[in-house]
Amino acid sequence: MTRVALTLLQGLVVINYGEYITLNVFSGLRLPSHDLGFSCPGSSGWSPAPGDKQPWLQIDLKQKYKIMGVATQGTYNTYYDWVTKYILLYGDRPDSWKPFFQQGTNWTFFGNVNTSGVMEHRLYYSIKARYVRFVPVAWNPKGKIGLRVALYGCPYNHDVLSFDGDDLISYRFRMKTNSTLQDDISFNFKTLQKDGVLMHAEGSQGDFITLELQKARLIFRISLGDSPLYPIDGHTTVKLGSLLDDQHWHSVHIERRGRELNITLDGETKEIICNGNMEHLDLDTEVFFAGIIYEEKSISHKQNFRGCLENILFNGVNVADLARRRKPSIRSVGKVRNSCVEMPYIPVTFAGINNYLMVPGIPANVKMMVSFKFRTWDFVGLLMYTNFAGSLGSLEMALSDGQINVSISQPHTKKLVFAAGHRLNDGFWHSVSLVARENAAVVIIDEDEGAEFKVNYQFQLRTGDTYYFGGCPKPAAGSGCDSNQTAFHGCMQTIMVDGLPVDFHRMQLGWLGSFSEVMFNVCAIADRCRPNPCEHGGRCYQSWDDFFCVCDLTGYKGETCHKSLYKENCDAYRVSGKYSGNYTVDPDGSGAMKPFTVYCDISEERAWTTVHHDREVATKVIASNQDQPYMGELNYWNASWGEVSSLANGSEYCEQKIEYSCYKSRLLNTAGGLPYTFWMGRNNERHFYWGGANPGNQRCACSFEKTCADPNFLCNCDADHLQWRSDKGVLRFRDHLPVTQVVVGDTNRSSSEGWFSVGPLRCYGDRNTWNTVTFMKGTPLLFPPFKPETSIDISFYFKTTAPSGTFLENAGYQYPKYIYGIFWDSKEYTGHTEFRIFIRIELNTTNELAFIYDIGNGPENVTVKSPRRFNDDEWHQVKAEMNVKMARLKVDYSPWAVRRFPLQTYLNMSYDRPLHVDVGAYFEAGTWLRYNILSISMVAAKEFANITHLPLYVNNLTRDEISFSFRTTTAPAVLLYISSFVTDYIAVLLKPDGTLQLNYQLSNNPYTIQLSKKNMTDGKSHLVNITRIHSTLYMQVDYYPVMTKQFYLWLWKFDAPKALYLGRVVETGTIDPEVQKFNTPGFRGCLADVRFNNITPIRDVFRPPYSAAVLTVKGAIVESNCGAMPVEFFPMPYDMDPWFMGTVFPHYHDDGLAGIIAFTVIFLFLLAGAALFLVYHYFHRYKGSYLTNEPKAIDAPSATKPSSTRKEQPLPQIEEEGGKEE
Repeated sequence: MTRVALTLLQGLVVINYGEYITLNVFSGLRLPSHDLGFSCPGSSGWSPAPGDKQPWLQIDLKQKYKIMGVATQGTYNTYYDWVTKYILLYGDRPDSWKPFFQQGTNWTFFGNVNTSGVMEHRLYYSIKARYVRFVPVAWNPKGKIGLRVALYGCPYNHDVLSFDGDDLISYRFRMKTNSTLQDDISFNFKTLQKDGVLMHAEGSQGDFITLELQKARLIFRISLGDSPLYPIDGHTTVKLGSLLDDQHWHSVHIERRGRELNITLDGETKEIICNGNMEHLDLDTEVFFAGIIYEEKSISHKQNFRGCLENILFNGVNVADLARRRKPSIRSVGKVRNSCVEMPYIPVTFAGINNYLMVPGIPANVKMMVSFKFRTWDFVGLLMYTNFAGSLGSLEMALSDGQINVSISQPHTKKLVFAAGHRLNDGFWHSVSLVARENAAVVIIDEDEGAEFKVNYQFQLRTGDTYYFGGCPKPAAGSGCDSNQTAFHGCMQTIMVDGLPVDFHRMQLGWLGSFSEVMFNVCAIADRCRPNPCEHGGRCYQSWDDFFCVCDLTGYKGETCHKSLYKENCDAYRVSGKYSGNYTVDPDGSGAMKPFTVYCDISEERAWTTVHHDREVATKVIASNQDQPYMGELNYWNASWGEVSSLANGSEYCEQKIEYSCYKSRLLNTAGGLPYTFWMGRNNERHFYWGGANPGNQRCACSFEKTCADPNFLCNCDADHLQWRSDKGVLRFRDHLPVTQVVVGDTNRSSSEGWFSVGPLRCYGDRNTWNTVTFMKGTPLLFPPFKPETSIDISFYFKTTAPSGTFLENAGYQYPKYIYGIFWDSKEYTGHTEFRIFIRIELNTTNELAFIYDIGNGPENVTVKSPRRFNDDEWHQVKAEMNVKMARLKVDYSPWAVRRFPLQTYLNMSYDRPLHVDVGAYFEAGTWLRYNILSISMVAAKEFANITHLPLYVNNLTRDEISFSFRTTTAPAVLLYISSFVTDYIAVLLKPDGTLQLNYQLSNNPYTIQLSKKNMTDGKSHLVNITRIHSTLYMQVDYYPVMTKQFYLWLWKFDAPKALYLGRVVETGTIDPEVQKFNTPGFRGCLADVRFNNITPIRDVFRPPYSAAVLTVKGAIVESNCGAMPVEFFPMPYDMDPWFMGTVFPHYHDDGLAGIIAFTVIFLFLLAGAALFLVYHYFHRYKGSYLTNEPKAIDAPSATKPSSTRKEQPLPQIEEEGGKEE
């Protein structure tokens, strides 16, 4: 271990311990260089001694700082020394540490993958500390620990007040009363006590605001007052955090505007709406901190706060500063100190598989005295073990089912076992004291002597010389610690043996006892059940490093009680073969609405879902008017209005009967337009039409049937007759149902009387079944972003003939890479992003469907592989689920593909983008895009750190999958180029004549392949697919047949891919001249759905889940749907038409040997023909001429008639020349 003191030196912080390391922090918040400035002479970094069992690097900042980020690097001028994972501890003292806690767990930071790369982390919330400790937990297995660090932040000025439980302060307002519409209150606190009032103020009208600790949780209460007109409870209570009694600083920030309230504890914010209908907080003369003067207030007695408060800000007033300066607006009770006085607190954490502390004791004593404090979540674990001297046996103290079991074993006697305490695994500190002497033992829990456990039993006792706490060494043969109990996981403090405290500092130095797999000066316990990760009221139980949910009686199942046990409606029960009867339905599935019981009237073709309520029997109404109407609420059986509304919203059809019987009581029509009587439906909306009428008109059914009692009115009751009339009908507009209230306002006149009744809600069908959308182009179907919180479940059906594509995608909030106010590479932070969380379900290949996600730890995936093609134009069902325990994917009837998450996983699923499909982009000439596939650090990691799980897109470099679509009218151009750190590359080129060419170079072996002979610059969309599996290359363009190419190589790997370029190549180093000549002026046109394995650069530009360091764009790229449109079917070429028989006159090329042979044959044939002609002419030169008897010329037959219609004529007679002419 190494202690390091830091001093400010010209804006730099220097570590002094022999070799110098410079940390760029704190001076104006400017970072001059990207490599953290480790450039001092002799600078190399920190590496602990090889024999150090618990190495850590500790930094003393000399004063308190507000730290917002950290960064690490490997050691300088080494090849193998870097840290891959580490824990960050911080505190105000060098003997008391707190692990950085983030979103439900003590955080383990990812470190480096080589010596030169920098890994920076923006902290989820800022920490305030003087001391910082880096604890390596994993490093390069081929090297040793090597570390250089940087901290980002600024000096933190603080005013501190210390309270001992008997004192307090109050801030008096300037006016006698204080009425606010907005409030902004913040302060920090630290304590070892579980209970205590932090802040309280109240008013004479019943308003109050209180902040207190109860069982180490923060409880916030507020009331903005109660209305005298409406019986609405205005009290609001919020509970946050847990285990806040850890003697470390916790930050609280309260922001209120009217009834809207945000309260933040250590970076976790709760947004709530205060109960009641008031908006002002009316307080009396003062606000109290750390306690209350009870004789002046009506609140019941509460324990005062014991601990420290820091930087108390109340609506812009620095109360702590006023108290420090003893201003008259501050009233103090007791002795309040201006510095933080802390109680002794030196814990030790047991978190290993074989952890233990071995403490020496005084041997052969006749009296044993052992005491300690512990806290844990585990039900079982060894607390203490010791052997008696002289082989007299042993004593063991262990947790079992949350109570302490003490067992004394001695030779030739029955084992003595007794228990004490109850539910001691609740996470709080508990004290244990054991005093034993011959024939007697006493165990006291939590210093409650009235509840001490005494046992009198005959046994002998002589203390041994060693005591083991938390576990036994493995193997146990040499230590004599023969306990069969599992190791204890939790924290201990104030361990005393034989009446003497154990000095942990001497133990760390090796001067006292021994230890294994423990952490000193820190209690790393975390509460994984706050907030409760179990949904729908599931009960959360936890151990030291995990939690589990009990879902009994909730109606849900699964790891987090997320999946409903019941079907959505009666139609689903019908499909599953059920008969009529009462069933439990859950219309919103895994949503927030609870399941409830309905009656299902099931027939072969349809299933009616019926929900009854308490207004089906007519209700009598008298003495009501429009100013004070009668409001008849409908209470549905076993269901709330929201749950019944969910059923109606998911049904294909719903109806509900409504009837109003009247005696001199009007219904709808009034002179002012507002009806006397109306009904209220979903979302408390008023509806002024009655049963049998349509929405939007103020009418009853009789007006449509023309049967109203008075034709001048539109309802029977509006005739206002002194006799009984009625208006009834069926409400059928589903989006207004169910009926929640009936408001009656005209029964206060003499003899007026009204009766109303509402029938049960009846629905059938499933509105969500087979809602089919066909995607013909790249315009996405957008849905609002969903709020999954801690779980996701997605299901849908699809059918397609496409070989790949994205079904849905939802992106989340961007997370800044740089810290506010810090300069990096001389560039001020302007909103650059480190990553964007997302989920995506896509068809990778015809046989692979993937669920890809990033929950804050980088892209991961679950993939279903099937021997059957998914693009067979048949329907397939997809189910995807994710919770804090696992992600899984299922297609059709295949088994679930499951990826389990490591313990202490937190799901970051805050999505702010809608769902969408693939996108394209339009490139102007000269525009280019670069996607950094694999950094040099990842190459080093792969080679030197033996990392087996590289990012998804570089998992298997013996297989390449490339696909994209494009359209353009210009050539030449580089469509796609993939470079590497070696000589390998892949390029898809558009040649000057518009044809496509593929250049593939593997292991210094270049291949040039013609992909098409057709001119592709026709402005139409073209699709390119290229797949390489080992040494076999498959290529396809549009509808042409798949081409196959065999590489004759010993090595089939595309080695170390570096970057992917679109539009133009701007690569450092040498570029193949064959590629370079097509690189100017650049591609102009549209590219879409570009993929290299799992990389999708075009989509990432517009839906970025990655950092700006991964994607670089030069020029303007405009989002377009050009490339995602379906491939157009052009006229089939002759050479691909199976019915085409060829041309009449073949054409021969005159190049090559075949052309020469063909020319020679034709020439000889012509020469022979000419010779025969000359011979014939020679022998017939004296024959004379021919005379014919052919008839005179007649008109040729019509070209539309077939030549077979002509009559065949006899051959003419031939006369020799010189015959007599006619």
